[in-house]
Amino acid sequence: MELYAGLDLHSRNTYIGILDKEFNRIFKKRVSNNLEMILDTLNPFQNRLKGLVVESTFNWYWLVDGLMDAGYQYVHLANPSAIKQYEGLKHGDDQHDAFFLAQLLILGILPQGYIYPKESRPVRDLTRKRLFLVRHKTSHVLSLQSLIARCCAQTVNANQIRNLTDADLQQLLKEQYLVLSAQSNLDTIRFLTQQIRRLEKAIKQKVKLSPAFQQLLTVPGIGNILAMTIMLEVGEISRFAQVGNFTSYCRCVPSQRLSDGKSKGHGNRKNGNRYLSWAFVEAAHLTRRYNERFRRYYNRKAALTNTSVATKALSNKLARICYDILRDHVPFREELSSH
Repeated sequence: MELYAGLDLHSRNTYIGILDKEFNRIFKKRVSNNLEMILDTLNPFQNRLKGLVVESTFNWYWLVDGLMDAGYQYVHLANPSAIKQYEGLKHGDDQHDAFFLAQLLILGILPQGYIYPKESRPVRDLTRKRLFLVRHKTSHVLSLQSLIARCCAQTVNANQIRNLTDADLQQLLKEQYLVLSAQSNLDTIRFLTQQIRRLEKAIKQKVKLSPAFQQLLTVPGIGNILAMTIMLEVGEISRFAQVGNFTSYCRCVPSQRLSDGKSKGHGNRKNGNRYLSWAFVEAAHLTRRYNERFRRYYNRKAALTNTSVATKALSNKLARICYDILRDHVPFREELSSH
């Protein structure tokens, strides 16, 4: 008898529900988040389990990797943002959620997330940590700019912030507590800059010899950081059957619901990869500065709509170009970029 298991994963425990193909409930139990305990619980059913579904929560790595290492071949990752429960459901709890995941798998309609290869995942996550630090650094730069503007009526750009010294702050702000506040911003900016460079060095050592990385660098506006981000976030390009699937995953397509030409709300804007969305928007800003062909494309779109829509349209175009590059293993050719 074939069995299917749904694992509703939480921060401290996992609820396991097992069904047969006729949706009969064979087993249910809540287990603490201990891999050994979960494997012991599943062990009596291992030979009959034809599929296991783990909900893609923030902490799924250890469980999915542990199940696969233990010999479970049919492990699936459920995409919770694409799963919609029946709205008329009167009661719901962890038990129902676990069995519901198993039911979706049996029916063949489970929205699945991508199980990124275990060996490449740490480098991918390191690029995300770098972006996390960059955003914190930017917030401190803006805070210091605001402080100087409020107290001194002076505008300083990011480059000037980098070159400020402790003596400059004393001369600008004079008041002791203002200097202390500005100094905390400046010290944090210096520390974060050091950490960001440290992470970049480690990432570059891993990806600089990759053919995909070198080919992405041929696209105007895409430098080392964006190429690393795109390559590592995409993973296997073969998982996208068509270019439209890829651009949707990159959040480069509209998420509108229309009826009779009227807007009826928006689709699931968060369904996709926010890091790729950021990367292609950044690439769009850089590309229109340094490439005449893409600048003209951007200006035409901006004249018809607005700058935000034009930027998103250009990011969509760049995403399509990168899809072709990663799929066909070819460098960028500008004469073919007009399609």
